[in-house]
Amino acid sequence: MGASERKKELWFSGLTAARWKGIAGILGLIGLLGLFACQQTGGVRPTADVKAAAKEGPPPLLDSQCVLCHPDQPKTIAERGKKHKTEVGCQDCHTAHPPQGTGGIPQCSMCHSGKPHYELEQCSSCHSDTHAPLDMKLEGELTAACLTCHAQQGKEVKEHPSAHTDVPCNECHATHREIPECTQCHEKHTQDMDFKACVSCHPVHMPLVIAYGPETPSPWCGACHQEAMDLLAKNQTKHHALSCAFCHKDKHKTIPPCSACHPNPHPDGILKKFPDCGQCHGIAHDLKG
Repeated sequence: MGASERKKELWFSGLTAARWKGIAGILGLIGLLGLFACQQTGGVRPTADVKAAAKEGPPPLLDSQCVLCHPDQPKTIAERGKKHKTEVGCQDCHTAHPPQGTGGIPQCSMCHSGKPHYELEQCSSCHSDTHAPLDMKLEGELTAACLTCHAQQGKEVKEHPSAHTDVPCNECHATHREIPECTQCHEKHTQDMDFKACVSCHPVHMPLVIAYGPETPSPWCGACHQEAMDLLAKNQTKHHALSCAFCHKDKHKTIPPCSACHPNPHPDGILKKFPDCGQCHGIAHDLKG
């Protein structure tokens, strides 16, 4: 073996794997350049379809592609999205994707406008998850914001003052659309009463406007009017068998005249001398003969 051949053998044996990789990369680049040169000289050009696709840009994303990177949000929308589920797609709200655009987090006013409620600031203070817009977080003392949607209830509370007028809406409605049991704050009139029984007399936003039907049990009334109830229970006249609602019809504090049931029971002379029935007969709950 000559001196020149020994030098070549030593040079090749000294090459590391990294050097071989670099040499291979250079050779590959040279090959690509050669291929490109052949295509240019051989008249190869991009097709019309390729040109059109390049001009129009990439095809639009589908919602089914968004879910590949964002699985949680579509799941939430599917379960609790309300109109966000049925009327919009991902890109109706998310008009761009960072870092190429600033429309990743949309403004609610893009879709929600034209009503007093939509003029409120900081939507996320209540609607904490826009993908479940009615899973609301109600913190602090909230009334004005609630009344932008529930104006009728606000009108009732204001025009018919009661203890309910002085508490914020979320004192009772701690969760949106929650209808609390009255007994969370109020004692039952009788043990057999439930929420339906309470609201059959007391409209919750104007609780002192008490109205009821003829079937209302007398013990419900007696819880507040115990003295009248006791007197009537002891009385031996026909009044004893009547329910409270029979005489005090429909509306709380209704006091009917005796003539509603007893028209002209005495001659005119007696009625003229004693115009008030109670002058002889006492009170209706403790009627005297």
